[in-house]
Amino acid sequence: MRVLILGKSGQVSRELARLSWPGQIDVFQLGRDACDFSSPSTIASAIEPIAPDFVINAAAYTAVDRAESEPGLAMAINGDAPTEIARICERIGAALAHISTDYVFDGRKAGAYVEDDPVCPLSVYGRTKEAGEGGIRSNMARYVIVRTSWVFAGHGANFVKTMLRLGAERPELRVVADQHGAPTSARDIAQTLQKMVLARADGRGAWGTFHFTSREPTTWYGFAKAINEGVGFASPPKMTPITTAEYPTPAARPANSVLDCSRIQQEFGIFQPSWRDALSNVLAEVKMG
Repeated sequence: MRVLILGKSGQVSRELARLSWPGQIDVFQLGRDACDFSSPSTIASAIEPIAPDFVINAAAYTAVDRAESEPGLAMAINGDAPTEIARICERIGAALAHISTDYVFDGRKAGAYVEDDPVCPLSVYGRTKEAGEGGIRSNMARYVIVRTSWVFAGHGANFVKTMLRLGAERPELRVVADQHGAPTSARDIAQTLQKMVLARADGRGAWGTFHFTSREPTTWYGFAKAINEGVGFASPPKMTPITTAEYPTPAARPANSVLDCSRIQQEFGIFQPSWRDALSNVLAEVKMG
């Protein structure tokens, strides 16, 4: 089987590149230089020569706030490109695994979101990711869309790296404490995608949309506290919880990003990992790096 990974520089795509695959799997990976998502009409010429059996789309426009001022580029990468990939996959007989986001929801639900809950994104980023989901569903049947949340790793731009930098520079960190979600490591997401691809290739599991995050939802403030305590700053910054209203951003965020992950457990036997364990591993990786 031939597996094609789209994306090289993102958090999840870099973790996908680290994985070991069974010997009968040939893995290919294309970055932006070979497959430019900002120009969706060029994607076919990059994918078709490889003739993949399964495509994993780990490429995306993820700058949530910047997307508010670059809606066209964000839509090309997050909406138009996945739609075109779905058309290509359907034409060449390939299946697709695609990463989406908790930000397709508005955060007003009291409990955890299930896959079939109505979407209502609050931001350009969320709307473009929703468009990508819709384009996939409209153009092919053999797909898995995996919604996740609050992605972090020891590389790339993410909340953990930002807190480490600010914690070393500032005496106080003021962090939003009224947005709830589940930090999820890029490594856990990559391993989950691999398990799903191998299961589907073996006829196990199901096609469709799934949620995957770590367990134990928290707030950005709770996550920041764990980072602060885990890294062991020589002079730890003071941690101050604040409201969303006290920290305005160009893009609105959902107050509740908690996702119900029962379906992926039932269909694939994939259980939610601990973000605290993953954070310990990431902090150790950062210290070594």
